[in-house]
Amino acid sequence: MSAFNMIRDPYIVPALTKHTATVIMAHGLGDTGAGWMSLAQTWRRRGMFNEVAFVFPNAPEIPITVNMGMSMPGWYDIAKLGGNMTLEESISTQDETGILRSREYFNHLIKKEMDNDIKASRIILGGFSQGGAMSVFAGLTHKEKLGGVFGLSCYMLLSDRIKNYMPEEWANKKTPFFLAHGLEDPVVPFASGKASMVKLKELGLEDVSFHQYENLGHSATPEEIDDLEKFIEKALAAKGEDKPSAGL
Repeated sequence: MSAFNMIRDPYIVPALTKHTATVIMAHGLGDTGAGWMSLAQTWRRRGMFNEVAFVFPNAPEIPITVNMGMSMPGWYDIAKLGGNMTLEESISTQDETGILRSREYFNHLIKKEMDNDIKASRIILGGFSQGGAMSVFAGLTHKEKLGGVFGLSCYMLLSDRIKNYMPEEWANKKTPFFLAHGLEDPVVPFASGKASMVKLKELGLEDVSFHQYENLGHSATPEEIDDLEKFIEKALAAKGEDKPSAGL
């Protein structure tokens, strides 16, 4: 945890009823956990997921190459953004050391929930952009079966060597994965998002869905959030365990 010793604690929106599930939502480059707290507030207004606690972690301030080397919140360094760079071309620029360091922190967040008696199968891990990429990577390689994983406007990390980091017994082969991407994304090309879905299926992931949205750039849309809500509701209702409540 050395690189995260000084990291700020996550923002937490506690469950309204008995806490039986957790959603961990990781932000993108240059943002903070506060930037996505409105997601929990939206679902609170709708009376959804009252038994769920929401965790919004904060990335550490690290030097970012595309930011002229100046520090900003990031889960790993970014050497190049946008353009027509393909998923395969991006691999050579990916910060493997930073990715593995952040995976350690994501695993720490999951363990903290499990230490509080939340089953791994009741933990949903996800994020936007960098946070989504990290969530997919951490979810694929986690030793416990999670309830679900989602990535918004993101891409697959270290796709050429990810098997090196997966446990001998792949716990999350059947875990549902939700990927969503805007067709007009100028930061993470839509093609990279779709190629990531193909890579995940080639890897052997059995339950991965890909959602695309017209006229959407590098951001989220209400339609996308509605689709994510349905995904989380279904994931938490799996096996009939503690179905999500629609009110107090």
